[in-house]
Amino acid sequence: MLISFSSAAQSAFSDKLASMHQISLKNDVVLTFDEPQKIDKKKVTKVIIYALPNGNTTAWTFGKKLNEGEDWHFNIQHIGAQTEFIRSTDTLSNYIIVYVENELKSWPAWRKQNAEGNAQIKEMVEYVFKKYEIYKPQITLSGHSGGGSFVFGYINSTNEIPSYINRIGFLDATYGYETEMHSSKLKTWLRKKSNFLQVISYNDSVVVYNGKPLVSPTGGTWYRSKLIAKDLGLVESESDSTIYYNRENGKNAEVLLLKNPSAAIFHTVLVEKNGFIHMVLNGTGYGIKKYEFWANRAYEKYIL
Repeated sequence: MLISFSSAAQSAFSDKLASMHQISLKNDVVLTFDEPQKIDKKKVTKVIIYALPNGNTTAWTFGKKLNEGEDWHFNIQHIGAQTEFIRSTDTLSNYIIVYVENELKSWPAWRKQNAEGNAQIKEMVEYVFKKYEIYKPQITLSGHSGGGSFVFGYINSTNEIPSYINRIGFLDATYGYETEMHSSKLKTWLRKKSNFLQVISYNDSVVVYNGKPLVSPTGGTWYRSKLIAKDLGLVESESDSTIYYNRENGKNAEVLLLKNPSAAIFHTVLVEKNGFIHMVLNGTGYGIKKYEFWANRAYEKYIL
């Protein structure tokens, strides 16, 4: 019976991956589309472009239950299961996830290698918007780890972030933030009250790995996320476990920083502990209603 159950679970995961439409683009980029069974034209359509973290494939990022001997990457993000939780929570919207992967498994390396990389990222986002244009989609740009480089590449490619981008999310992914290049565009974009910026990071500045600091004093997400908060003029508050920044006269930007007294590496744990769910639902009517950020997996039953 155990063998039969395991085979069925593996089949469910394989069938799901096989059912998701893929397109290959120039410079070894692949887009994978996780759509609901039916896109209801009466509902709001929300398209989340999720740039993969460094070192990950789409299958690993989607996630599944591990069988003995399988790669541990399958069990660290579970964007597939977190997506199903989101769909079951907000039944008034169509949620479409677009996984964006490149052959180098690194968006910083891919952009460095491709001189026209920023322009191509813009083309990708425009392609996704046009694919679903009939549904008047709301587009979220997001990524974890090096996936943040994809988002910054897009911002660099535009004079002004277009109106159909209504949410931007960084899951421990703000390494590439630069005041001169990004703050003004984000400020202009946030003037529209329905837009939302969500930044989640942890204190990586205290982590020592293999005898060396994990990041430089100004190169980690702790420092860069604080810089975003400062540049946007967000107001700071603090609890025992977090430092929290939001707008004094508005609720459409949040920087959430986890303290790290144990100097542990929480880079991927941020995602696993309902981080993707929080990035998508925080600031909506569904934020922290059926889940808690930085708590046990709320999506466990949806893991294939």
